[in-house]
Amino acid sequence: MKTNKTRILLLDLDSTRPDHLGCYGYHRNTSPNIDAIAKEGVRFTNYYTSDAPCFPSRTALMTGRFGIHNGVVGHGGTAGDVRHEGEERAFRDRIGKECLPNVFRQAGMKTALISPFAERHSSWTFYAGFHEMHNTGKGGMEYAEEVTPVALDWIRRNAQEDNWFLYVNYWDPHTPYRTPEDFANPFESDPLPSWITDEVLEAHKQKIGPHSASEINMYDNRALPQYPRHPGEITDRSGLRRMVDGYDMGIRYMDEHIGRLFSELEAQGVMDDLIVIITADHGENMGELGIYGEHATADQGTCRIPMIIRWPGLMSNHVDEGFHYHLDLAPTMAELLGSPSSPSWDGQSYAAALRSGEACGRDYLVVSQCAHVCQRSVRFGDWLYVRTYHDGFHLFDKEMLFRLSADPYEQHNLAAERRDVCREAVYLLNDWHDAMMQSMPFDVDPLWTVIKEGGPYHAKGFLKDYVKRLEATGRAYGIEELKRRHPREFA
Repeated sequence: MKTNKTRILLLDLDSTRPDHLGCYGYHRNTSPNIDAIAKEGVRFTNYYTSDAPCFPSRTALMTGRFGIHNGVVGHGGTAGDVRHEGEERAFRDRIGKECLPNVFRQAGMKTALISPFAERHSSWTFYAGFHEMHNTGKGGMEYAEEVTPVALDWIRRNAQEDNWFLYVNYWDPHTPYRTPEDFANPFESDPLPSWITDEVLEAHKQKIGPHSASEINMYDNRALPQYPRHPGEITDRSGLRRMVDGYDMGIRYMDEHIGRLFSELEAQGVMDDLIVIITADHGENMGELGIYGEHATADQGTCRIPMIIRWPGLMSNHVDEGFHYHLDLAPTMAELLGSPSSPSWDGQSYAAALRSGEACGRDYLVVSQCAHVCQRSVRFGDWLYVRTYHDGFHLFDKEMLFRLSADPYEQHNLAAERRDVCREAVYLLNDWHDAMMQSMPFDVDPLWTVIKEGGPYHAKGFLKDYVKRLEATGRAYGIEELKRRHPREFA
């Protein structure tokens, strides 16, 4: 599909969940510029990051490999670094030639990155394959108004070149919600999510665990005065509105800045033929599993992400409902651009979906989370099965099962009554795990490395103080179970 002029813009929208975008059916007008692109391209509805949250997700995307293979499944410790190649390492390592950006370089394209992400997580491998790297300098705390000028400057200098790939990273939907105060709230009269009734909210207030309604600030209810859009806790429906509106305003504010990029590309005369890819690293729980404003689990709220691809000359205004991973992007781009594919990739091309609308999804997906909890989940059919190895102090059941068509917000665990479905899920999980372990030279699953090193990074060293808060807020009923599950935290 490569032509003499191939220009690609990839927008990586941190923490953006698809069902808060208009093109995915959201009732609020959060994303008019994104929606317009979706009408001209292919929108994927069952698209997931293989590994959550931020660092594991982007490492899987860039390397084309699951976290169990590339080694990055957490935010610290041994599992917070890409695996070394060891004695087989050559003068240059393999990442540079097997990464996503090199797909575009192999097609003769200039590659540029606008993102602070490598510095945020010391994830220096994120730079691999780019000719140019522009660090916007605030480690993910950037407002769109600080990212957009850098992108506009690059576009003005490079847009009319024949072949380029530009990766732009926006952060506004990421916590703390921080849309500038002079940006009027367009959603103040819009209804809140109907599924969060007063009864549901009351149950969420009694939940134990970080980022519950009572501890938006992870382990306490502290609100930061410099971020008035972001609450420290949710005690009533006005607090719920502040939470949901804060998130949605981040998306709308970001979308308006994306519109500025599109306007400049129009002015440069390249928008009509431009390939546009819009995606995210992960979503954001907004009440799923009783968690608000965090991407801390291996569930639908955290791991399902948007993927919109507008490729002029290919499918337009099409919806693909197949199961795909974020890391499937590299082989897809390689096939469409005529670049070589890498045997190390775990991805599977879905180029046929873009060319002809052909169904080419996977039979099932396995998604992982090891930064806040240790979980692996299986997404298959109508089901989401979640297996917990370390609960991150949430007191999750070891097994959780949700029928998403009837319970998209994961409020009713059916594991006890549908053991047959759980057994099928465990078979799929074990089959996947066997294939992963057999297809790499290492004998250690990094999920277990995280557990043996003391647990997920964001659940280390906080439990003693958190127990005091539970006592002070009338939720001491969970303390004994926390002590039973996590004796090392009290040693």
